[in-house]
Amino acid sequence: MNSELTPLIPATNLLKLKDDPSLVLIDAGFGKEKYLQKHLSGALYVDLNRDLSSIKENPAEGGRHPLPDPVDFGKTLGNLGITPESRVVVYDDKQGAMSAARFWWMLKAMGHQLVQVLDGGLQAAEAAGYPISTGEESATPTAPYPASEWQLPLADLEEVAQKAKDPAYKVIDVRESARYLGETEPIDLIAGHIPGAINVPFGENLDSNGHFLPSETLKKNYSELLAAGPAENTLVHCGSGVTACHTLLALAHAGLEIPKLYVGSWSEWSRNNRPVATGNE
Repeated sequence: MNSELTPLIPATNLLKLKDDPSLVLIDAGFGKEKYLQKHLSGALYVDLNRDLSSIKENPAEGGRHPLPDPVDFGKTLGNLGITPESRVVVYDDKQGAMSAARFWWMLKAMGHQLVQVLDGGLQAAEAAGYPISTGEESATPTAPYPASEWQLPLADLEEVAQKAKDPAYKVIDVRESARYLGETEPIDLIAGHIPGAINVPFGENLDSNGHFLPSETLKKNYSELLAAGPAENTLVHCGSGVTACHTLLALAHAGLEIPKLYVGSWSEWSRNNRPVATGNE
């Protein structure tokens, strides 16, 4: 088996893998009720709040969706039957922006190579004729996944505060433009953005059909934006460290190195009395 898979898998290729005994298919859509009503046959459900986050009482500490301890996430993976040899494909119904890209990033950050996001998500697989099921699927639990630390780069609040002022660094906010500009804020307490951050909405990674743009197009777009600076000079965030992973996935799809993820994102920044910019400041 190829140990270096592309970050995305087309629905037609997933269909060919359907009966592969090493395949673990993960549904990372929002809300278990939707999963129970309709999911790809054989898919196991992961919950953003319960499985992919360690939510604290006060979002000022790490934002709305802080990462769990890697050891705890290793137990979650074991409960899903995922081992270092598993071929993992994850999807959601929002073109990867709900939690599929977050799960992909977390698994890559555990050192797992054999993980891909389904391009086009649930809708693309259904259109390609992948069987659909209802109700709950059963995992075959195994030992906890053997990893004790995140192996992809992370940035914290203090680092972002420093780097956002430094022209040698790029802080990318991937939220929709209206939220970045401070025109609306449907989730967090304050509207606006981190001063110095630039806005590249995650939706720009996709074409009109909800598929990721070709790797060459994304490479051109992001290479121009980042001016060929090193990956460690780019920090990516969103509202709570979920859709930011969509852009990290797009960068990986483009063949570029994965930059730093600021998990706390706007939900942490805006609750810590940090400066706030609006408009195109």
